[in-house]
Amino acid sequence: MSSKLVLTASPAKQSLKGTVRVPGDKSMSHRAVMFSSLANGTSHVTGLLEGEDVMATLAAFRAMGVEADGPNNGTLTVQGVGMRGLKEPEQDLDMGNSGTAMRLMTGILAAQNFASKLVGDESLSGRPMRRVTVPLTSMGARCATDENGCPPIHIRGVEKLEPITYKLPMASAQIKSAVLLAGLYADGETSVTEPAPTRDHTERMLKAYGYDCETEKLNEQASTIRLSGGGELTATNIDIPSDISSAAFFMVAASIVSGSKLTLEHVCVNPTRTGIIDILKSMGADIRLVNPRAVGGEPVADIEVRYVGLKGCEIDPNLVPLAIDEFPVICIAAACAKGQTVVSGAEELRHKESDRISAMVEGMRNIGVEVEERRDGMVITSGTIKGGEVESHHDHRIAMSFAIAGAVSEGDIIIDGAETVATSFPNFVELANVAGLNIES
Repeated sequence: MSSKLVLTASPAKQSLKGTVRVPGDKSMSHRAVMFSSLANGTSHVTGLLEGEDVMATLAAFRAMGVEADGPNNGTLTVQGVGMRGLKEPEQDLDMGNSGTAMRLMTGILAAQNFASKLVGDESLSGRPMRRVTVPLTSMGARCATDENGCPPIHIRGVEKLEPITYKLPMASAQIKSAVLLAGLYADGETSVTEPAPTRDHTERMLKAYGYDCETEKLNEQASTIRLSGGGELTATNIDIPSDISSAAFFMVAASIVSGSKLTLEHVCVNPTRTGIIDILKSMGADIRLVNPRAVGGEPVADIEVRYVGLKGCEIDPNLVPLAIDEFPVICIAAACAKGQTVVSGAEELRHKESDRISAMVEGMRNIGVEVEERRDGMVITSGTIKGGEVESHHDHRIAMSFAIAGAVSEGDIIIDGAETVATSFPNFVELANVAGLNIES
């Protein structure tokens, strides 16, 4: 991790105008590295996010014998080793700050015939991992966390895994993906039932690499995803669109800075990720999707945002899993929306890079926002953002959210511990200033 970084976010000198392209989607970048490594043949990836999280995933596969050229300007060429071609790593595999990388890698490594150990930084070392090791153990994997259910994860080799029929206890794309990835190696059909929709990049990308995977909708919310083990992944060329979670900061900025009109180019608008758009629209935001197209099996569009002034609302709990990573910046939108905004059904936010409920409540109070903390969310009352000092708790999304708040504050907002922004959005400050924000690092 880079050395300590402090951001100073000052009031915007102008409205946000023009066109911005944010970096590639983080969820898809992780999976593209994983699937390219396990495929037969040479895959070419463009639009790869070169953040620290994705680089940790790439370093892990290199440590297991995968050769990759790049990334250079988001382009990566990977010589796949096939499903059974990984070699035992000589050192611990460091996943840095990335919960996605650790949980998905556990699914892949649990099926190998060699031992491995997954470690992470201080933040990742406090995150719950039994939610993946428990279902994997029921498949015959030998993997264990520390006594608190947190990393490091110790994995011992097995010869084969058994398929399972698994009901997710919570809506989580990471747990679903870990079980499905282990299922690629199981003898028979593995199925995962999710209680509510979660991002489906794993399912879509498996198909892009030639692996059959089917989804059956059970009702309005629940679905079952099935695949049979023993197949192969085939190398492909994949173009990764911009990350809607990174675009969200600019959507909110253009929605709260008077007179703004901003276009975000080439953004992934996968329906399992567009909760942020639905929530902002329910607050009255003017957001339009233009030039829709498909890229690598994923829906993509340009997003136009115009300032109209937001109003508070009760956020539909069903939208929470579809916008789980965007909630910190949604809180900033709520602080600028007329009236009250109620967030509920979001307890999962307490288990992210930080406890995002308490971190946002503490930070918002520090800059003069009236907010009531609840176990599964919060109530935010609009008022004047006065400025002040906030602690990011080494959480990239907390840091960037308060940087956006600075655009409409009366005074500067000082954000401590912002070095983790490099995990998901290395050029955030530069791009924000190009768009018309006023942030110094």
